[in-house]
Amino acid sequence: MEISAEMVKKLREKTGVGMMDCKKALLECKGDFEKASQYLREKGLDKAAKKASRPTKEGIIDSYIHLGSKIGVMVEINCETDFVARNEMFKELAHNILLQIAASSPIYISKEDIPNDVIEKEKNIYKMQALNEGKPENVVEKIAEGRLSKYYQEVCLLEQSYIKDNNITIKDLLNEYIAKIGENIVIKRFIRWVLGETN
Repeated sequence: MEISAEMVKKLREKTGVGMMDCKKALLECKGDFEKASQYLREKGLDKAAKKASRPTKEGIIDSYIHLGSKIGVMVEINCETDFVARNEMFKELAHNILLQIAASSPIYISKEDIPNDVIEKEKNIYKMQALNEGKPENVVEKIAEGRLSKYYQEVCLLEQSYIKDNNITIKDLLNEYIAKIGENIVIKRFIRWVLGETN
């Protein structure tokens, strides 16, 4: 069944859940709006969306050294209460995020963290590539946008496919934990070192 962008947008406005999750829910429920809304509630994703605006002043800083001691990662993950910061499930999330960063080398946490000049530079490169490939000018912009989306999936932690389950992104994983734990959770910052690398 064809799920239109308008259907996804409408479900997002009603639930506050991310576009990809809304699309997935509509596909699962064969385009039935009410069933898709119920599906998101059952998954707890609507709650996760509502919690996203709540302040996160507690949390942990965690670290991971990869086998062979050639890669090291530190991450700060914030939550709402000290109680959750000490919770084993929260620590499990932090560990999984560390493994993701070690394996997938993101540069930014989210698309919003990428400076505009970097986005423009990438987009211009993709436009030139498309023109050099002989693509018609009227589709060059669309091609560049598509390649920019792939770029986000490479460099943004939240957009990356989760290394333990390629069917979900890190953003999806985060939302799952927010739904399970019942508090807003934010990946605040990270650093990844590779032995011998200079910045």
